[in-house]
Parts: sequence; structure tokens; C-alpha cells
Amino acid sequence: MFGRILVANRGEIALRVIRAAHELDCEAVVVYSQGDAGAPWLDAADESICIGPAPSAQSYLDIPRILAAAEVADVEAIHPGYGFLAENAHFAEICAGCNIVFIGPPAEVINSCGDKAAAKALAKSAGVPVVPGSEGAVADADEAARIAEEIGYPVMIKASAGGGGRGMRMARNEITLRSGFTAAQNEAGAAFGDDTVYVEKFVENPRHIEIQVLAGADGEVVHLGERDCSVQRRHQKLVEEAPSPALTPEIREAMGAAAVAYAKAAGYRNAGTVEFLLDKDGEFYFIELNARIQVEHPVTEMVTGIDLVRWQLRVAAGEKLDFTQADVQLRGHAMEFRINAENPERGFAPAPGKIDHLVLPGGRGVRIDSHVAAGYEIPRHYDSMIAKLICYGDDRDEAMRIARRALRELRVEGRGIATTAGLHQRILAQADFVNGNFDTSFLERHLDV
Repeated sequence: MFGRILVANRGEIALRVIRAAHELDCEAVVVYSQGDAGAPWLDAADESICIGPAPSAQSYLDIPRILAAAEVADVEAIHPGYGFLAENAHFAEICAGCNIVFIGPPAEVINSCGDKAAAKALAKSAGVPVVPGSEGAVADADEAARIAEEIGYPVMIKASAGGGGRGMRMARNEITLRSGFTAAQNEAGAAFGDDTVYVEKFVENPRHIEIQVLAGADGEVVHLGERDCSVQRRHQKLVEEAPSPALTPEIREAMGAAAVAYAKAAGYRNAGTVEFLLDKDGEFYFIELNARIQVEHPVTEMVTGIDLVRWQLRVAAGEKLDFTQADVQLRGHAMEFRINAENPERGFAPAPGKIDHLVLPGGRGVRIDSHVAAGYEIPRHYDSMIAKLICYGDDRDEAMRIARRALRELRVEGRGIATTAGLHQRILAQADFVNGNFDTSFLERHLDV
């Protein structure tokens, strides 16, 4: 195991990695921006190093500053967390050139998985079902229109090098396709520095299912079951659960096998997530592989008993998995609720401020992953998530009962602060959610309630 690592991230995931490192008797150094000076999670690290001003471009995304901190701290490896540089192949390459281990997949794998068109082609070659669409990048709106006529409307225009719903447009006819094509290109170029897009069939009202994979240093791959991430707004996930109430054992086995096949074809190492769409007929289609730890990884940890972040460090240090696919058993049910400093009643507008009063729930079946404390000023510069509430029960009904109780206990109070906790309470009161009868359109259909 490494003796000392650098955590190149902030907030909840930085604290999560620090804890995992300490449990492996490894020291953890964390970087921080001036906007995060004095933040609660810094106290958990063995050392903290300021790397620049609050804007991410001048701190958490500044590769030379992070590598300078790594050199000063004399670390052996860097964990990028999620977001920021987590899926930046260039950063992974530079780490390797500096003899620093990047705790994640190899740079070439990040490159191949990050290009959605190339990833789709690899999936097809591995026998993994894909959504019908273009074979690769689409040059212009005329080519997009020809493809749309072949596969049939509606279609999705998607950025090849993107995520989080940016660079995506849905078109139901040629008019909206042409305008959407230009808009998707412009948005992709601004967000990712790459305006390459591709076209695929739009699967109406699907479930969003992802399979957690873990690949050892020797390339052996196992999957750890699925997570249902269908409750989302504008492609941003709000509630995740494991296992999915929509999957039969047969679909779970087939989807898991497909995820493993893709990961092996990609030469994957470390923890990753293969994402699928599941239609109403039980057919599933590959979307992409996220080459990093996911925000929602705790629900998988709860139902499998496998610590994913600890395994990230172990694999990066050269270890093989000490269990096989047959050893993986799903027990009970887990749900994760993202607590964001946003106001759902005002279009999910950011609602940061100073936390004057904080009560985090506890008790049986409750896990809180959070980086905040009373007196903490929620910054405006970063993602609005301030906590993840994870609830576990022997079955889905018990998990929901525990979640309702935990959400009632949660208090995040301060001037100007609003959170998504109340929205989650209303979601848990919806009959369709309670019955497991929901898809990616659930929130839009019920938002007025």
C-alpha cells in the first residue's frame, strides 16, 4: 500500500478518500482553494496545501498547481475523486510521466471511454447492445438528418466528450434536429472544448440503470450489481437505489455480463460504472462507461459490503481482487438522496449561505456522507451538494421507511439556505415511486406536486 497519497478534490469525496486511506494506514494530503480555506474536511487530512484562488480553473483544475503540491508533499499517488480532473486522460498521462500513480484507469482507457462515439463502437464489437445511431462523429446537420431518417424519430444529439446533460438535444423532426444540432455543438464546444457530436435513437421514458464494475490490477473484472438512477432532473441524478425494482434476475445477469464484457474489451482497471438505458420491454442499451468513482457508490457498498474507495487504492497499488463474481451477493436494499443547497420551488436555483444550525440524522440503517458542519459557509463556486443521505433496510419498503424518518430528522438552517430535503420527502410520498413504477420522466411528470 502507498505510504502517502494526494487527494485532488474537495468536499464530501475528499473526506471519503481521506478516510479510506487512513483505514489502510496510508497518509492523505489534501489540496484546497482559497474559497475552501478553513473547511471542515481539511482537519481530517495529514496535511493540506492551498493551490490557488476559489475559481476551479485556477485551483482544482490547474494541473501544474496540483502536481507542484504533489511534489512538495512527496506523495506516491493521486486520487482525483469525481468531477474536476477525474476523467482527464492528459492529467493521468502527466502523473505517469512524473512517476506518480493515478488512482483510476490508465490514460488510454479514459480516452477510449470518454469519447462516446468510440465507446459505442467498442461496445458493439464486444457484443454489448447499443442504441441504434451513427457509427461515429456526425459532421454536419445534413448527415444528422440522413441518419435520423434511417433510424426514425425521435433522436438524441449528444456530445462525444461530455456528460451531465450538456451538449444534448432531443429532436422529433428535421426542423428541431437542425436547430438542436447547432445548439448541441455550441454547448459541447463551450463546456468541453470539443464540439464533436453524434446521433442516436431516443429511447422514450427509459429507466437509467448503471452497473458497478471493479477490475483488479491483473485485469480480472467483476460487477457488483446495479443502481437505479432514474429519478433525475435534466440528466442530473437526485435519488439512486440498489438493487433496481425494475430488474428481474435474468436482466440483472445479462446486464452485468454485458458490463463486464465491455470493461474487459476496454482494458479497464480500478472502479468504473457502465451505464445503460432499460426500455419498457426489458431491452437494455449501452450508454457509456464512467471511468471514475460515482457519487452514488455508497448504495452499492451497502448492499455488497465491499468498500469501493478502499479497493480503488488497493488496485492502484497493484493488488488483484481477492474475491470472484460468485462471491458477490446482494443483500437488502439501499437508497441515496442527494442533499443539495438548491431551492426546488424556484427552479432548483442555488441557495447557498452560512449554516447556523445543522442536525444530521442517525440510527439504524442511516449513513451520512457529508463535509459540512454548523458555521460552514456553503460556497457559490462549486457543486451545490452538501450531503448524501444513504438509507439501508432489509428490503425496499424498510429502506423507504428509514429514509422518511431520517429526512424528518435532517435540519440544515441558515439565512438564504434551502435544500432538496423537502423534495425527497415528497418523492417518497408519491405512489408511483413507492410502487417502483417510475422512469427518467418521473420528476418532470410530478414536479408540480
